[in-house]
Amino acid sequence: MFDISKIRTVNDFPKKGIKFYDITTVLNNADSFQELFRALLEKARILNPDVIVAMEARGYLFAPAIALSLKIPFVPIRKKGKLPYKTYAESYKLEYGEETIEIHQDAMKPQQHVLICDDILATGGTAAAAANLIQHFTPKKIDFLFLLELSFLKGREKIENYGVDSLFII
Repeated sequence: MFDISKIRTVNDFPKKGIKFYDITTVLNNADSFQELFRALLEKARILNPDVIVAMEARGYLFAPAIALSLKIPFVPIRKKGKLPYKTYAESYKLEYGEETIEIHQDAMKPQQHVLICDDILATGGTAAAAANLIQHFTPKKIDFLFLLELSFLKGREKIENYGVDSLFII
């Protein structure tokens, strides 16, 4: 079983007062990386989505490979100004600032079951913004899948109308 202490905690990053959970320590260990990927893939397989969506940047570490394994499309959500075609945009607050994310207007079809995959659920701002973007496509259902959930930040409350699953909750 995966040892969650393998995830490094960095204090005061990206700014003073923030505790950053660094998953690169997991990515640098092939066995740990594979173990976590397989666990995420199994949860995704059970959910049986039509499409996988991930937010820039760390959601891209798992979501495209999960989509390939399930033989379904992958849709990126990127930071403002990074996508070359017409987009929908959503702004939100972070623990340490404000951000805008975008998705192409032709990224998916209506009435799809969408699985939004990301590494960490913290305050829920990015996740809620992603769900708001997906609403432009009138999805049949939206689920979330996270590697790690920081329950003390209460991010789940911002996405409580959706299915939410996390491999680890602290």
